[in-house]
Amino acid sequence: MSRLSEQLAAGRFVVTAEIAPPKGVSIDLILEQATAMKEVTAINVTDNQGANMRMSPVAVAAVLVREGYEPVLQLTCRDRNRLALQSELLGASLLGIENLLLLSGDHPSFGDHPQSRPVFDLDSIHLLEVVKSLRAGFDMAGKPLCQAPSFFPGAAAVPEGEPFELMFQKYRKKVLAGARFFQTQAIFDTVRLERFMEAARLLGVPVLAGILLLKSARMCHFLNDNIPGVRVPRDVIERMEKASDPLEEGVAIARELVCFARGRCQGVHLMTLGQEKRIPDILANCGKQC
Repeated sequence: MSRLSEQLAAGRFVVTAEIAPPKGVSIDLILEQATAMKEVTAINVTDNQGANMRMSPVAVAAVLVREGYEPVLQLTCRDRNRLALQSELLGASLLGIENLLLLSGDHPSFGDHPQSRPVFDLDSIHLLEVVKSLRAGFDMAGKPLCQAPSFFPGAAAVPEGEPFELMFQKYRKKVLAGARFFQTQAIFDTVRLERFMEAARLLGVPVLAGILLLKSARMCHFLNDNIPGVRVPRDVIERMEKASDPLEEGVAIARELVCFARGRCQGVHLMTLGQEKRIPDILANCGKQC
């Protein structure tokens, strides 16, 4: 069992974070970022995040395993058909990668290679079903595997997605397809997170609330204008606008959200965007009393 699955099963409040593979072949920055994540249970490795070309996440996740870290491999349906996805998954298992976050992926038109052709042979729900089949010892064609992989599959959730009923219907389908944990899109509205958790709690699958470190008021407006499912409330934007040190205010906001998530969610997923050294500050004073 992976450490992530063990800690969630034990009821511990889990912290994960994420890094983006390099746009090149040097992994020096990756290892530097990982070193700053000592308080993190597992490290997500993104898969051409935002449809921007970067190094293979499987390669980076394998390096993290080699260096003694536990990765969560993000795998999207955007760039691979069902043959390639299954091959990638089996290869990841061979390299010691157990934790998965299975995603549909952003359309290439949003990234740095907008002329590329999207695949989307499967979507995230189908991919969860593929992993369930592989774990049972069979590929998508029903052919037996010589040995079944051991995976801990997760999926994404969007607590602020509207209409809520439609968003939650998809969440329920992911649970039925085999998702064993969820990491959410960045949340800033505690009322909406509370509403989501009241419904999600009934399905019994651990949820890690997504906490994004804000760096400026400009970043808040960019998120509201460009990222579906993310909404920075007006009062949070005003705090960032008035702050003498916006990054410090962003750390304070993230810390407050971690404290709110404790006791409601089973953990948090931190997105610090190059500010991994601030993770201890975000987690400070967020004990059980919060």
